[in-house]
Amino acid sequence: MHPAPSIIFFTVFSGLGFGMLTFLGLGKPDVSGFTAFVFFAIAFALAVAGLAASAFHLGNPQRALKAFTQWRSSWLSREACLSVAALSVMAFYAIGVVRFDNRIPALGLIGAGLSLLTVFTTSMIYAQLKTVPRWNQWSTPALFLLYALTGGAFLTGQTSILNWLFPALTLMQIFAWVQGDKLFADSGTTLETATGLGHIGKVRLFEAPHTSGNYLTKEMVHVVGRKHVPILRVIGLLSLSVLPWAGLTLLPFNHVLALVTVLLHIIGAVTIRWLFFAQAEHTVGLYYGKR
Repeated sequence: MHPAPSIIFFTVFSGLGFGMLTFLGLGKPDVSGFTAFVFFAIAFALAVAGLAASAFHLGNPQRALKAFTQWRSSWLSREACLSVAALSVMAFYAIGVVRFDNRIPALGLIGAGLSLLTVFTTSMIYAQLKTVPRWNQWSTPALFLLYALTGGAFLTGQTSILNWLFPALTLMQIFAWVQGDKLFADSGTTLETATGLGHIGKVRLFEAPHTSGNYLTKEMVHVVGRKHVPILRVIGLLSLSVLPWAGLTLLPFNHVLALVTVLLHIIGAVTIRWLFFAQAEHTVGLYYGKR
């Protein structure tokens, strides 16, 4: 697929924001007053900015409110409803912590749970698609949740938890790549099965279905140069977890180091999320001689 910048920004930064809100809802870090205000402001800014970016990916952004009406059948609609619920609960929780120095654990726990559920529903928008075998596996929601938890722990300074989350995220990402690289072939989907003409023998593309580009060729048919994939994966993993983890564990802490490691983590997340979309082989690509 050809990844739109808005969808990358949405999935990365909303995940960071809701990951932060998860830990803040659990009382980590244990802060109040202006310090708590800064943490909550950053978390809300990331979550809301990410959600706002998703509107730019809609065909008709002015109809965004309709996304809330199909929650019985649509994961996108469930995500919209849960995100509003999570932000609302966490807003009340934040007011108690910041303004009144009164932490309500039950309210924070509910907000943390809703924040993680929001991330899960985002992941299921992609994991449910049988037309993209690379996404249609259990590691997709697992990865989205690990990205959110790792980013949230990073931005809230939970270094002890990061010693578990960084290796878990790295291993899960490698597993998803190893599995994903063979899922399209294992699905058995070919131009013969897609056209239903396999009974007459080998099918090949005579000419393109149409002479000009459209939504399908722009969004669904995109091939990443194979020689670039390993390099981007290594750069992504180094920036996402290896270098930040090494910096936090091997070097003495200071605020400049913290800022650099956070920026590295975000660069890695953006790089790998770009690959997540760019490497997604949609079955419609078969009609264009690609996958």
